[in-house]
Amino acid sequence: MFSAELKSDTLKGIVNIISTLIDEVKFTITPEGMTLKAVDAAHVAMIEMEIEKCAFESYSAEDCEIGLDLDKVKGVLKLASAGDIIRMEQDDTHGRLVFKVGNITRRMNLVDTSTMSDPKVPQLSLTAKISLSVDELQKGIRAADTISDHITLRAGTGYFDLSCEGDTDSVSLRLEGDSVKVDTDAEVCSMFPLDYFSNITKAIPAGTQISVELDNDYPVKLVFALADGNARVNYLLAPRIESE
Repeated sequence: MFSAELKSDTLKGIVNIISTLIDEVKFTITPEGMTLKAVDAAHVAMIEMEIEKCAFESYSAEDCEIGLDLDKVKGVLKLASAGDIIRMEQDDTHGRLVFKVGNITRRMNLVDTSTMSDPKVPQLSLTAKISLSVDELQKGIRAADTISDHITLRAGTGYFDLSCEGDTDSVSLRLEGDSVKVDTDAEVCSMFPLDYFSNITKAIPAGTQISVELDNDYPVKLVFALADGNARVNYLLAPRIESE
């Protein structure tokens, strides 16, 4: 069994991040919190999330799995105002999760998790680690959105560069000094599909500090926290390799 209460803003932030990749999700629930691992249908990106019970206003659970349709959860979120507390309670008898928002009760059928994969997260040791505010990434994405369908990330001693080049136009964002912290002993560069990178970047709440781990023609790893540090997210995006 599972029951919990959490702020609507917290649930919204979690759902927005996950739904950049998938529509249905399997949560693995324990007495200490919730985890998920998921890959998008094209196997281009992967997300791993760990939500501690401290992220909730109240939390009580036994070991179980719960499958949710995220579009339906978004419908529940539309019923809540900022600061509202949303209560979730598993109805094991009917295979449902019951949401309560104020005096509104929404009963939602759970999704069958038996066919959902449990992907293995690759262990990567990437050369460059860049720490910055997601606001800076979002600024670069806004500039690049209409230029091309891919984006190039570069890092070297003291700098991080985001660039995009189309048939006629190009744009770049270069970060140095106090706006970014770069830990690397070599210059690295990789290209990525812009739509994936844009979707995840835009879903991260403004003001969030983010770690970008990068190497030559390797996946990029984005690491950040939600819910006052009580939910941790690892996001992996495969590089776009240009043929010779």
